[in-house]
Amino acid sequence: MALRPSISLLGLLLLLLGQGSTQPLSDPVRTTAEEQLLPELSPPSILPIQCQPEKPGSRVPSTSVHSLRPSDIKVVAAIGNLEIPPDSGTVNLEKGKWAEDRRQQACMGVMTVLSDIIRHFHPSLLAPMCPPGERAEPHNGAGNLWAQAKELVRQMRENLQLDFQNDWKLINIFFSNNSQCHQSPSAQQERHAMGGLDELTATLDYLHREVPKAFVNLVDLSEALWISHQLQSSGLSAPALHYSCSDETSKLSWAVTQWASQGTWEDLLASSRFNEQELFAVVFQPFFFDSAPMTLSDATTLALNLWNSMMEPAGQKDALFSAEERMPVRCPTQVDPYLFTYRNSNYTLRWPKDRETLQEREGAEVRCPDMGPSHTIPTSVHRLKPADIKVIGALGDSLTAGNGAGSKPRDILDVFTQYRGLSWSVGGDQDIGTVTTLANILREFNPSLKGFSVGKGKENQPTAFFNQAVAGDRAEDLPVQARKLVDLMKQDTSINFQEDWKLITLFIGGNDLCDFCNNPVRYSPQNFTDNIGKALGLLHAEVPRAFVNLVTVLEIINLRELYQEKKVYCPRLILRSLCPCVLKFDDNSTELSNLIDVNKKYQEGTHRLVESGQYDTREDFTVVVQPFFEKVDMPKTSDGLPDSSFFAPDCFHFHHKAHARAASALWKNMLEPVGQKTARHNFEDKVNIACPNQVWPFLSTYKNKMQGHGSWLPCRDRSPSASPPTSVHALRPADIRVVAALGDSLTAGNGIGSKPDDLFDVATQYRGLSYSSGGDSSLENVTTLPNILREFNRNLTGFAVGTGNADDSNAFLNQAVPRAKAEELTSQVQTLVQRMREDHRINFHEDWKVITVLIGGNDLCDYCTDSNLYSAANFLNHLRNALDILHREVPRALVNLVDFLSPSVMRQVFLGNPDRCPVQRASILCNCVLTLREGSQELARLEAVARAYQSSARELVESGRYDTREDFSVVLQPFLQHTQLPTQADGRPDVSFFAPDCIHPSQKFHSQLSRALWANMLQPLGRKTDTLDVTADIPLSCPTQGEPFLRTFRNSNYTYPSEPAIENWGSDFLCTEWSPSTTVPTSVHKLRPGDIKVVAALGDSLTTALGARLRNASGLPTSWRGLSWSIGGDGALEAHTTLPNILKKFNPHLHGFSTGTREETAGLNAAVEGARARDMPGQARDLVARMRSSREINLDQDWKLVTLFVGGNDLCHYCEDPEAHSPGEYVRHLRQALDILYEELPRTFVNVVEVMELAGLYQGQGGKCAMPLAAQSNCTCLRGSQEKSLELQELKKVNWNFQSGVSSLNYQPQYMQREDFAVVVQPFLQNTLAPLNDRGDADLTFFSEDCLYFSERGHAELAIALWNNMLEPVGHKTTSNNFTHSRTKLKCPSPESPYLYTWKNSQLPADQAEESPQVLYWAIPVTAIVGLAVGVGVMMAWRAMRGHRREDPAMGLNAMSF
Repeated sequence: MALRPSISLLGLLLLLLGQGSTQPLSDPVRTTAEEQLLPELSPPSILPIQCQPEKPGSRVPSTSVHSLRPSDIKVVAAIGNLEIPPDSGTVNLEKGKWAEDRRQQACMGVMTVLSDIIRHFHPSLLAPMCPPGERAEPHNGAGNLWAQAKELVRQMRENLQLDFQNDWKLINIFFSNNSQCHQSPSAQQERHAMGGLDELTATLDYLHREVPKAFVNLVDLSEALWISHQLQSSGLSAPALHYSCSDETSKLSWAVTQWASQGTWEDLLASSRFNEQELFAVVFQPFFFDSAPMTLSDATTLALNLWNSMMEPAGQKDALFSAEERMPVRCPTQVDPYLFTYRNSNYTLRWPKDRETLQEREGAEVRCPDMGPSHTIPTSVHRLKPADIKVIGALGDSLTAGNGAGSKPRDILDVFTQYRGLSWSVGGDQDIGTVTTLANILREFNPSLKGFSVGKGKENQPTAFFNQAVAGDRAEDLPVQARKLVDLMKQDTSINFQEDWKLITLFIGGNDLCDFCNNPVRYSPQNFTDNIGKALGLLHAEVPRAFVNLVTVLEIINLRELYQEKKVYCPRLILRSLCPCVLKFDDNSTELSNLIDVNKKYQEGTHRLVESGQYDTREDFTVVVQPFFEKVDMPKTSDGLPDSSFFAPDCFHFHHKAHARAASALWKNMLEPVGQKTARHNFEDKVNIACPNQVWPFLSTYKNKMQGHGSWLPCRDRSPSASPPTSVHALRPADIRVVAALGDSLTAGNGIGSKPDDLFDVATQYRGLSYSSGGDSSLENVTTLPNILREFNRNLTGFAVGTGNADDSNAFLNQAVPRAKAEELTSQVQTLVQRMREDHRINFHEDWKVITVLIGGNDLCDYCTDSNLYSAANFLNHLRNALDILHREVPRALVNLVDFLSPSVMRQVFLGNPDRCPVQRASILCNCVLTLREGSQELARLEAVARAYQSSARELVESGRYDTREDFSVVLQPFLQHTQLPTQADGRPDVSFFAPDCIHPSQKFHSQLSRALWANMLQPLGRKTDTLDVTADIPLSCPTQGEPFLRTFRNSNYTYPSEPAIENWGSDFLCTEWSPSTTVPTSVHKLRPGDIKVVAALGDSLTTALGARLRNASGLPTSWRGLSWSIGGDGALEAHTTLPNILKKFNPHLHGFSTGTREETAGLNAAVEGARARDMPGQARDLVARMRSSREINLDQDWKLVTLFVGGNDLCHYCEDPEAHSPGEYVRHLRQALDILYEELPRTFVNVVEVMELAGLYQGQGGKCAMPLAAQSNCTCLRGSQEKSLELQELKKVNWNFQSGVSSLNYQPQYMQREDFAVVVQPFLQNTLAPLNDRGDADLTFFSEDCLYFSERGHAELAIALWNNMLEPVGHKTTSNNFTHSRTKLKCPSPESPYLYTWKNSQLPADQAEESPQVLYWAIPVTAIVGLAVGVGVMMAWRAMRGHRREDPAMGLNAMSF
C-alpha cells in the first residue's frame, strides 16, 4: 500500500500568525463587540446546545485548573492572529488596510461564538477580549504575541467586571508551525518544535507569572495555513511562507509532519512546569480537516471545533473536522465534567525516552527432513521442489516495498523508509534465524538463491534487486512493474534467464480499495482484474521456468477495528488519510457495505482469472492463487485490544513482526494443495515454518492438485535380492511377487469412491482403491500397498482392480467380504489358498507373498447382542484358526496382521456429525458401537473388549506360534491402535475422510492407511508406530542400505516379551444399571441384583474353596472360604471375582458372605468338604438356623440368594453303591433341601448349579499329573478307568442323568406356588471341557498345585459363569464355560431386562415348562458328547501341531476330590 501524493486533507480557514492592528481595545461588552464585526464576519445566531447547564449556586468554583468546569470561566480571550487573506487582485496598499480591518474582526468572531457556547454554562460570562498587537510579519509573530499578551493582561486588570485574582480565565493562543517538511528526520522535527516553543516561552512565562487562574489553549492552525498555500492558484493567497520542502511534498506528507509535530508539542507541554501548577495550565489544541472549507470566514465552525477539541482528553485529540458537515456541540459528561488538562487526562508521552528500542525480530528454524533439490533439474513447474528455485522476485505496493517495516515505535516519519530487506515475500536481510521472509526460507533450501532485496531504499536502487514493488501503486501500475522486472532479469548476468527456476510473488489492491469510493469506475473489480491480467500476461509471454504466487488482496475491513479502538495508540489522522474509503464511513453505512462487497469481488475476480487456465498453457509456467489474506483476524493483546505491535508507527503498514507472520503463511499456502489452502490468516499465530509433504514434496499447482490421493516414492534403490531369498527375514520389497488381503468391508473397499451425498453407493466395493490390495491406476494417483510395491516390482500380481464382489475375477486375491466377522475368516483363507494354488500367474511354491489381514470391527458391532459369541476368547480362536491354515499351507509368505479401527473413532465421526451422517440407521450399521450412550458403562465395556481383542491378537503373534518356519512369519502392524481424527473449524470431526455412511474410510483415508501400513512394514519390531494422525504428512519411507528388508522379529533383533504375570483374578465392573428397585419388591420375578441383602451357599469342597491357594506350612489343604466362587467375599471384585463381590457392587451392605479361612468368618457358607447330596437337607437346616440367629438379617423382609452345588462326590462313589448314589436318590435329597428352604425362608432366590461333567474333565487331562496321586482313591470310580471302558461309559450316563434330574427342578410345581420364592437351575457346567493353554496342552493354572481342586483362577471363572447364567433367560442359558482370562466377561442387567431370570420372567409357555425336562433329558447327553468330542479333537490337533516341541513333564487331572 502507499504513501501517496493525492490524499486530500483540506482546511476550513486561512488563519495565520502575524502582526495585529494598532487600534485600541473595544469596549468589553457583548453588544459593542458584535457591532465591531463586519457583516460578513458576524457570527450567526446562537448554536443549538443540548447540554444541561448547572443550577446557579449549586457548587463552589474550582480551586484547581485540573478540575475546571465551563461554568467556572468568567472571561474568554485570545491572542495571536487569525488572518484572512485578501483577494489576489487587491493592490499592496489596499492589502495592508484590508488586513488591519480584518485581523481583529476574525478574532472577535471566533471568540464571540466560543463565548456563546460557554455562556450556556455560565450566563454571566463577560464579553470576549481580542487585544491588538504591533504590525509584524507572520514568521516573526512570536514577538508580537508577547506584546498582545502584555496588552491583554493590562486590559484584564482594568476591567471592573472581572475579579482578576479570583476569576477563571480562558486564554487562546493561535499560532502556526509553518516550517516543517516530511523529509526531515524525527530529531530535526523535535529541534524545530523546541525552537518554536522557545519563541513562545516568553509569552507563556509572562502569562504564567502575571495571570492567576488561567486555562491556556495553544491552538495550532498550521494545516489551515498549508491549505491556503495549496489554494493559491485559485486566488486565495496567503502571506509569504518560508517552505523548505520540495514541490513533491504531499498533503499526506504534511499530515504526517503535523502529527509528528503535535506529538512533540504535547509531550513537551505535558512534561513542562505548566502541567505541574494548580492555577495555571497550557493545553495543545490541534486542528485537522477532512474536507475543503465552504467559506473561509466561518468563525462559527472554527469556534465549534475548538470547543469540541477542548472536550477531548489530551492525547486523543485526533478528530477530523469538516466545514461541510457541522458537528454538534459536545457536552461535558458526569464522569468528566471538566476541561481536559494533561494531568486529568492521564496523558502518556507519545515519544517516551525508550522509544529508540526496537522490537526483537522474529526469526525461525527450518527443520525439514528433505531439503534437497530434485535429482535432475525439473522441466515441469508441477514437479518443482523448493530447492529447485534459484531466483526470486516480487511486484506490488508499499507492503511489499517494506514501508515502516523496521521503524522504531512511534517514529511516524520513518514510515517513509522502505525496508525492502525485511519484506515478507522477497526480503533477504540477515538470515532465517533473525528475519523471517519467504526469500530467507528458500535460502535454507537453496543457499545460492538470487534476486532478494536487502537493506533500505526505493525500487530503483541496486539493493532492491528483483523487488520492483512501488509504494503507492495500484493494480493499474502492475504492467509497468512487470515490464521493468522482466527487463532486469534479462539483463542480469548473475542468473540464467532461460534455465533458472524463478518464483515471483505479486500482491496488490490495498490502495485500490482505499480510494474506491473516490473513483468507483477507475477502481472497479473488472478494472482491477484486467490490470492484474495484463501483468500476468506479460510474465507468461516472456518469462520461462516461473512459478508465480498471486496473493489475493487482504480483507481490509478489519483495519477499522484498530482505528476505532481509542485505548490503542494510533495516529488516526494519518490512518484515515491513508485509507479514507475504509475508515470514514459509519459501520452500517451503504458505502461501507459496498466496499466490503468490492473487496470480495476483487478476491473472486483474482480466482476466476487464474482458474481460467490461461496461464497453464506451458509446462514450465504457472500462476497459483495464495488466499491466506482473504480472511484476516486482527491480532489482539492479552487484554483483548488490537495489537498495534504488528504495525508500523502509522498503524497501517506492516511492521517486521507482521512481515514474518505473512511470510510464514505464504510459505504454508504454497505447500498446501489447491482447494485445501488456508484462506484465513491470524497474525497471532507464531511463525512456524512448514515442511514440504514428503508424500508429495512439490509446490502445489492447479495441475498437480489432483495428486491428492497419490504419493511420491523417493527410493533410489528399488532392486530385488541378488537371488530369490529363502528366508522371510531377508525379504526385500522388490522380492514380493504376490499381494493378497482378507477382512471385512474396509478391505473390500466399500464406499471408498462414493460421492459425499450418495449413501446407497457405500454398498459398492471399490476393491481397486483398497489400502492393502487395490491396484487401480498408479502410485502417482492412487496410494495403495500394491501400487507402492509395483514401484519396486512391475510384475507384481494378486491385486484387485475396479469394483465388485470377492468372487469376481477382478477382485483376484482380495477375498475380504463385507460384514465379515472373525468366525468367517477361516472360509476366506481357504478360498484364498485355493485361488493361489490354481492361478497360472502365481508360482505357489516359489513366489513370495504379502497377505494383509484386518478383522474385528463387525464382531464389536454385534458384541452387545451376544457377548459370549463375540468374546475376546472366541475372537482369538477364530483368528488363530485362520492364521494356522495360512501357516500350515502357504509357503513363502509374510502376513501383515493389522489392528482394527477403534470403535471410539467410529462414534466420534458418526455421532459428531448428525447433519451429515445417517444417524437414523445407527442400529443397522453398527448397533453396539453407535447406539450406546456416551460415558455409559456399556460403552466402557465395549472399549475394554476392543482392547482385549487387540491384546489377544498381539499375544497370539508374540507367542512365536508362526515363527517356526524360515519362509513364513506373521507381523503385527499396530498403526491403527490410536487414531487421531481431523477436526473442522467448528471442532467436529472432518467427514471428508469417510464415506457417506460416516463409517467406512474414504479414499483420502485409505491413502493414509496405505502410507501408514507401508511405514509399519519398514519399521523394526519394538519401534513400530502405533498412532495414525489422519491429517499428517506420512512420507513413503525407503529401505536403507543397512536395513533393506521388510521387518520381522528376527531381522529386528526383537525378542518377544514373556507373558506378564497376572496380579490377580479380579474383574472390571462396567455395569450402569446397578440401582435396586424403587420399593422393595414382593415378587421374586421382579428381583434386581441390588435388591439382594443376603447371600448363602450349600455344597462340598468346591464351595468351601478347598485348595484354592497354595498349601499352608502343615502341608494340608486349606479351605479359602473368602475366595469361594459362590459365597466368598474377600477383598473387592477388582482383586477377587466371586458372586458376593459382584453383588456388593449393587448393594455394598450385603450380608452372609464368607471371609478368610476360619469357621468363625464362614458367614452363611454351610458347605462341608466331602459332602454329598444326602447331606444337603442337614446343611439347609443349619443355614436356616444361622439366618434366624443373625442380628443383621431381617428374615421376613430381606431378599436372600442361596446357591446349591453338590454331586461330585456322589459320582466319585457311585460305583461303590449304585442304589444309594443313583440319580433318583441324588435328586430326592436335593428336593428335601429345597423343601426346607421353601418352607422356612421367605423372599428367597435359589441357584441350583448342575454338577459338572466329571468324566470328560478327567479324561481331558490324559491321566497325567506331576504329583504322586495318593488322593486318587478319593474318586474310586475313576481310578484306573479307560476312556472306552464299560465302567466309564456307565459313569458318564449317570453324570448326564444327574444333570437331567437337576434341570427338572426349574419346573417343580411345589416351588412355583409362592410369589417370593424361586428355584432356578444354572447349567453352565453341563458341558465341561478341559481348559487349554497356548500350546494346546491342559492349562493347569485353573487347578490347585496337586491337580485335585480348583485354584483361585478356577473359582473366578465359576463365579463369572454363574453370574452370567443368572442374567440369561431360562431355556436360553449357556451350558458350557469359557475358560479364558478376561476382566470384562461379566454381563450386566439392562434397562429392558433388569431382573434375575426365573421361569416366569423368562416368559416360557406353560406347556414348554412341562415338556422341558423330557426334552433336556436326551438333549444333554447329545450335547455333552459333541462338546467332549470337540474338546478332545481340539486338544489332539494342538498336540499334533506342536509335536515337534519339547514335551512338558507328565501332568493330568487324575482325581478330583469334592
